[in-house]
Amino acid sequence: FTTLGISLLFPGVQYSPEMAGMFERFKSVLTPEQLKQMQSQAAAFPIHPIWIGLLQGLIAGVTINAVAGFGEELGWRGLLQREFGYLGFWKSSALVGLIWGVWHAPIILQGHNYPQHPLAGVLMMTVFTLLLSPIFSYVRLKAKSVIAAAIIHGSLNATAGLAIMVVKGGNDLTIGVTGLAGLIVLAIVNIGLFVYDRVLSKEPIMDR
Repeated sequence: FTTLGISLLFPGVQYSPEMAGMFERFKSVLTPEQLKQMQSQAAAFPIHPIWIGLLQGLIAGVTINAVAGFGEELGWRGLLQREFGYLGFWKSSALVGLIWGVWHAPIILQGHNYPQHPLAGVLMMTVFTLLLSPIFSYVRLKAKSVIAAAIIHGSLNATAGLAIMVVKGGNDLTIGVTGLAGLIVLAIVNIGLFVYDRVLSKEPIMDR
């Protein structure tokens, strides 16, 4: 929701509770009949679909999506973080994040996440994973378990779409979790974790 709020600060981006922006994005993949049916179903919900999506996302995040996320996290926060641990928290997180981002390049070039800007999307995704990596690493080290990282990975994947559900305007480089708005949020979270680890944590790990 913080990403949603920051997206609304960009020129040309508007709050759209009727989800006009989301339906506009679906026009390229759905027939007019399918789109109309989706709009009718959304209007029939007793509460706004974003809350239903949030509930479904949280459930999926700790179940099926966590299982899928575990496969990735076993490699990133399991194997690679352990292998690069001698570099210290920040350097090891950055190296894992860089590899993680480059690993996504083939599907980004095929239009995943950034269908309007696949080439620029490779750079954006790499910055995204560089900023996300310390957060996941911190959770994994604090919990002493890759499963914890898998759960937040799965939860992020399951709820990421909510950040653009009620947003109209912008593009895939500016709005949403993997856009500039999301990068700003991740930068803020990293600063918050740094301050917490230095000032409040009884067992700081960032100096390791």
